[in-house]
Amino acid sequence: MKIIELIEHQSKLFKPEELEEAIADLIYHHYSKYIKIEYPSPKTQKQYKLTAKSYVGFIPLTPDIQILLKPKVPIANLFRMLEYTYNLKSFQLLEGSVHCETLPEFYNRLADILTQKILAQSRKGFYRTYLKNTELLPYVRGKVDFKYQFKHPGTVKLNCEYNQYTADIEDNQILLWTLYIIGRSGLCSEQLSTTVRKAYHTLQGLATQRPFKGDDCINRSYNLLNQDYQILHSLCRFFLDHCGVAHQVGNYQMFPFLVRTDILYERFIYAWLKFHLPANFEIKAQEIFDFCKIIESKIDLVIYDKNTKKVSFILDTKYKIPDSKPSNSDIYQAIAYATFKKSQNAILVYPKPLNQSLNCLFPNSSIQLKSLTFSLEDDLEECGQRFLKALLNSDLNQHYNY
Repeated sequence: MKIIELIEHQSKLFKPEELEEAIADLIYHHYSKYIKIEYPSPKTQKQYKLTAKSYVGFIPLTPDIQILLKPKVPIANLFRMLEYTYNLKSFQLLEGSVHCETLPEFYNRLADILTQKILAQSRKGFYRTYLKNTELLPYVRGKVDFKYQFKHPGTVKLNCEYNQYTADIEDNQILLWTLYIIGRSGLCSEQLSTTVRKAYHTLQGLATQRPFKGDDCINRSYNLLNQDYQILHSLCRFFLDHCGVAHQVGNYQMFPFLVRTDILYERFIYAWLKFHLPANFEIKAQEIFDFCKIIESKIDLVIYDKNTKKVSFILDTKYKIPDSKPSNSDIYQAIAYATFKKSQNAILVYPKPLNQSLNCLFPNSSIQLKSLTFSLEDDLEECGQRFLKALLNSDLNQHYNY
């Protein structure tokens, strides 16, 4: 298999004999959201120029050609970010996995964990529950809908309403769909593909296959009978969140696996702070900012003082590093958020220190504007503790008793 390797936010040139025009067209028409492509011209030295955007992962262009989008951060830290973001740390699922050296290795490791757990659940028995069902039957089952019968006097069959004990429920349908996209990713080893097929077939006759999104795995209800599904759905969410739009190759659907790194950075910081903030704080993500019902946006992160219920910090995460200093639009956006939430602290968070850092009072206001770093280059726990210390030691917050 031919693999085209790119690093996020970096450009790479390919000679026409290295990248066929048909493949270039495939990238342009189907994957320009993830990769910027420029066709041969004097500007590109008569070569194809590919630039990876804020995504890492795999794109199966054809059964024989894949694009590998590599992260600019250490790959172990990428896994740690995913571990926090998807609450996998709580389940201690990734012991040893973060030492994987490549994305395919990590993908296979996580897919194998999910598949093995689904097979283990099949041996215990998949969760079943009662669902209301309405069906025209030649006999009485449950409750007859007489209103329907009066409206349809010529109907011989009876419209019956009854409860059916079934495994064809969302809990299991999510597992089936996730196994389907894993099997169609083109990323599984031969051994894993066999295991995935086995798990898929154990569910295929019990649950209906239909598409799901990562959000469908959140805020689900669990009880003593289906509590094991909480781990399964956390793993499913990981795959469903990063499953790209399927590309049809003949009769075969191929699903890309793509992690959007700027969103991951924001979600990771939220998850890390939620776990490590002092007890007198609470953090919320993606709060609605509605300006005069004209402009609606979402604030990345808002940290509240639990005692006073007031906003202590507004955090706006910026994964992509500016060339020299924050843009005016980023600054004004953070100030607008802080003004709207009546916070004295507007913080821009970057993965690397800026050439010109910020630490000043915004003119004609009491809002302290700062840039802080949550680095992804070193040990994430140590980087996080340095970030948290800098956050809590902001000048306008010395009155808090830490």
